Amino acid sequence: MPSLKEFRTRIASVKSTQKITKAMQLVAAAKLKRAQEAAEAARPYGERLAAVIANLASAVQGDGAPRLLAGTGKDGVHLIVVITSERGLCGGFNTAIVRLAREQIDALTRAGKTVKILCAGKKGRDQLRRTHGALIVETLDLSGFKVINAAAAALIGDRVQALFAEGAFDVASVVFSRFRSVISQIPTARQLIPAVAPEGVAKPDLQGGVYLYEPSEAAILDSLLPRYVNGQIFSALLENQAGFYGAQMSAMDSATRNAGDLIKKLTLRYNRQRQANITKELIEIISGAEAL
Repeated sequence: MPSLKEFRTRIASVKSTQKITKAMQLVAAAKLKRAQEAAEAARPYGERLAAVIANLASAVQGDGAPRLLAGTGKDGVHLIVVITSERGLCGGFNTAIVRLAREQIDALTRAGKTVKILCAGKKGRDQLRRTHGALIVETLDLSGFKVINAAAAALIGDRVQALFAEGAFDVASVVFSRFRSVISQIPTARQLIPAVAPEGVAKPDLQGGVYLYEPSEAAILDSLLPRYVNGQIFSALLENQAGFYGAQMSAMDSATRNAGDLIKKLTLRYNRQRQANITKELIEIISGAEAL
């Protein structure tokens, strides 16, 4: 049975941990509000740009289509961009993203495709390295960005487009977590190259009108498609960031409540042990007095 001093030390240690988890919960809650607003504000822009791309793409067919839209004409080599967080203490947030990435990788491998992995975030790299380490071609470190911005998206997007220009792959997809609520983040896979509009994005209604483009549709797409790819990655990063803070807030709230429960149990055991020691001392005193 532990001594009273050991109980007191353990209780003090758990209380210190509880203070840390509570502070982290409050910090995550404050950052979540800003991250959620940023993710929600980026959605209309991404949807509208996707609709414009879809409208322009319908007028450009065959050899005149840009490579980012038409692709290489093959699908033998796939690049999976896995976006996770740089830090942990967020429950199963990163694990859910990596699980979906593994499912995608295994399905492509069974279909006879060659798979390459580009990791953005150390947590995803650490988990994928155990099972698919040979497929990881590069890891991009985002820890230098205190706030996710367009520069962080460009770091990933420009690298993906450079690999595509080199002929390193035929199809690229990004795997991330889409933010729904504080307790719900949805692992999502989205194709980047060849560029396709996300599901549910409707083409703009021209209402019978005919648009003449200057310069041509192909020239406009040449300018818009790189921005579109970077924009999709930027949206994925913002969604991931909001999901991370939501998951971290939930995890720290759970840890704080668990620490409180443990403190109650330890305090009860401490009081029982102290009462047992007092009772034992009283019995010894009474026994000694009767012996006299």
